[in-house]
Amino acid sequence: MTLKLYNTYSRKVEELVPSNPDGVIRMYCCGPTVYNFAHIGNLRTYVFEDVLRKTIKRAGFALKHAMNITDVGHLTSDADEGDDKMVLAAEKEHKSVMDIARYYEDTFFKHTKALNIDRPDVVCRATEHVQDMIKFVEKLEEKGFAYFSNGNVYFDTAKFPAYGALSGQRRDDLRHGARVEEDENKRNSSDFVLWFTVSKFKNQILQWDTKWGRGYPGWHIECSTMSVKHLGEHLDIHCGGVDHIAVHHENEIAQSEAYLGHKWCECWMHGEFLQMKNDEKMSKSKGNFITLDTLIEKGYQPEAYRYLCLTSHYRSPLVFSYENLDASASALKNLYAKYLELKDAEKVSATDEQKALLAKYLEQFDGFLFDDLKTPQALALVWTVLKDKNLPAELKLEFLNSADKVLSLGLEKAQKEEKTEVVLSDDVKAKLEERKLARQNKDWAKSDAIRDELAAQGIIVKDLPGNAYEVIKQ
Repeated sequence: MTLKLYNTYSRKVEELVPSNPDGVIRMYCCGPTVYNFAHIGNLRTYVFEDVLRKTIKRAGFALKHAMNITDVGHLTSDADEGDDKMVLAAEKEHKSVMDIARYYEDTFFKHTKALNIDRPDVVCRATEHVQDMIKFVEKLEEKGFAYFSNGNVYFDTAKFPAYGALSGQRRDDLRHGARVEEDENKRNSSDFVLWFTVSKFKNQILQWDTKWGRGYPGWHIECSTMSVKHLGEHLDIHCGGVDHIAVHHENEIAQSEAYLGHKWCECWMHGEFLQMKNDEKMSKSKGNFITLDTLIEKGYQPEAYRYLCLTSHYRSPLVFSYENLDASASALKNLYAKYLELKDAEKVSATDEQKALLAKYLEQFDGFLFDDLKTPQALALVWTVLKDKNLPAELKLEFLNSADKVLSLGLEKAQKEEKTEVVLSDDVKAKLEERKLARQNKDWAKSDAIRDELAAQGIIVKDLPGNAYEVIKQ
């Protein structure tokens, strides 16, 4: 069975074929800019990439997966405008840039681990590859693709005729400075900065000495440099969010292929946005973002959010609401219960027909995954298998264990719920009901005040999905 994936560049579903003689699939994924917490919209992209990673391995390929950590150079606009996001965060929190970077990097990996997302084989920080970036820019300049203008080094998009092919836009339409005053130092409006010097954004803390002056790299150059360094000159898959297509990934293609002199990446894959109920994209800049810790504090298991992500295809927008998350949490709870039930079931010898049925189901499951990661269908098949009376418990368990190697819903961690009765006074019961009503009315201040009042009495209230709660006496 072949693995087929949608290629943003060709706008077709194509068979995955290794581009390197050793047969190893080389995949690069755009990582976080570690100036703030990754919100659950960001994490949806990493869930998609994790499913992709595990599906590639399931299809029998060897894989080398690299991801960057942006700790310098990403400005408040995805083009060349604004201040460095890391600098602004450092100023806001009164910490050093590196303290900010390491804290949010550690938190990012804590969250991805909680979501059962495998860590990439290579995690590369931008600040640790600046000298490589400088050499990369120097070569682009030597080859005539870059020019120095009033303190900055720009990529000349006019020298790269294919610029805009990924997004399907003409080069003249990609006006990266249109949202602010046009950068008069550019030869073309679509040109982008490879290296900034002190002539621009003078509050930049992290700077390095170069022949152009003391400065720092642009955001786009880091991914090309680190990808070539760690994965070589031929990349099989490059992933990111759909917001990266028009600017960041267009720029990566241009500078990488100008540097290498040949086609760089075979397949470009992009995850769609997580949207709020009002059709807004979840965004840090809009202040409407929710972190994984927020969900955990509200009583949700991280796997419940992963389950929600799997209910939608990665190329389709996913609407986030607590009602949708409640449904996923309930389904996950039922799945755990079924899994434990199957583990405790009496073992019986399966017939050849039953073994053939299991093989058919596993083939169907792979068929869904190998056809551009159709996780909603794969998830639906899980429930079909569980309901099939012709399949004994032992074979259902075998199917679930196999499926969860990709779905990664944490079935092996499922435990029976052991509840002990907690005796509460009438006053405490009344307070709990008062708090429940406050939460229904979204009076979070009153809800928190009652929770703190009860905690002072040694009564801990743990919120659960659907405005339910659990009471624990200390």
